[in-house]
Amino acid sequence: MRFPKKGGSIIQSEAEKIMKAAIDAGVNYFDTAYIYSGSEESVGTFLSKGYRERVNIATKLPHYLIKHAGDTDRYFEEQKKRLKSDHVEFYLMHMLSDLQTWDRLVGLGVDKWIEKKKKSGEIKYVGFSFHGNSQQFKPLLDAYDWDFCQIQYNYMDENTQAGVEGLRYAYSKGVMVVIMEPLRGGRLTYSLPKKAVKIIEEAPIKHSAAEWGLRWLWNQPEVGVILSGMNTTNQVEENTQVASLSEVGCMSDEEKLVINKLKKAVNEAVKIPCTGCGYCMPCPAGVDIPMCFTSYNLKYTDKYTEALRNYVLCTQAKKVPTGASKCIKCGKCEKHCPQTLPIRENLEKVKKELEGPFIRVGLKVARKFMKF
Repeated sequence: MRFPKKGGSIIQSEAEKIMKAAIDAGVNYFDTAYIYSGSEESVGTFLSKGYRERVNIATKLPHYLIKHAGDTDRYFEEQKKRLKSDHVEFYLMHMLSDLQTWDRLVGLGVDKWIEKKKKSGEIKYVGFSFHGNSQQFKPLLDAYDWDFCQIQYNYMDENTQAGVEGLRYAYSKGVMVVIMEPLRGGRLTYSLPKKAVKIIEEAPIKHSAAEWGLRWLWNQPEVGVILSGMNTTNQVEENTQVASLSEVGCMSDEEKLVINKLKKAVNEAVKIPCTGCGYCMPCPAGVDIPMCFTSYNLKYTDKYTEALRNYVLCTQAKKVPTGASKCIKCGKCEKHCPQTLPIRENLEKVKKELEGPFIRVGLKVARKFMKF
């Protein structure tokens, strides 16, 4: 999902460097999805160059696009074609949030379709990615004989969505748990408030911001796989090294105290808990929602100048602006947000605080000068 892009398209040469570095370092689980623009094709193109047998592919059925029983097969066949593979090791129901959604799919025969595909060998393991709360998670986990599940989990989301309670419940049932958003889309690294950065710098045990977050996860016996949206080979090197040096019980009491301080510092600063996943996109009105929220959060992490610069350059200094003021309040974004954020309400805050009169006048002059 987070491969390097240019003009909205994946830079294949860069993506292949990242995938090769990951495989060479021992990574054997590649996660993609039907709606990750260009991702399945990118992965399939690379793996067809002699790497397919070294990797388990995990991809996802876009159940929200399925209206009729025959749609399931149609999307799956398209995914196999994109991935250049006649089978998928791990297949997920994408973004299940409650039992009602699963019941609708069962009504369309998805459960029978799954068994058929497992029997033919086209799918090895079946699971679901979850975006709800712990009360919804358990009934969903109990509704079918799942092989695995995927949840958002990190030291800031210990008690949100499925949370630690859901993690442990799945583990108790023998269901493997895959972790997504281990660093909240990187926000637990490059967007930490100054207070949190200082805590890391002054900690008696020296780890990078990414290492603190990943070690916290690897420390727990219930964690099976950690997904990290790496978009540089340096990130691959750091994350695989952390994995190699971590194990269950690897965190000392002293390290756990540092994590607790980090939680407190981040909670004090972050106003909109957006992970930048992009599920809210594209916006019908052209708003760059993730960028709006990134800039807004920067303002509250002691980086106001950077926040303003980021917002102006990335949403306003364009031929067609993509700022918060373009929101038409249609609500389409909120239907797809895994965090169930009040996006329209938050965009109003962004508009109020990052598109004030001074900024509008400055942009008007700049746009005239640049002849937009």
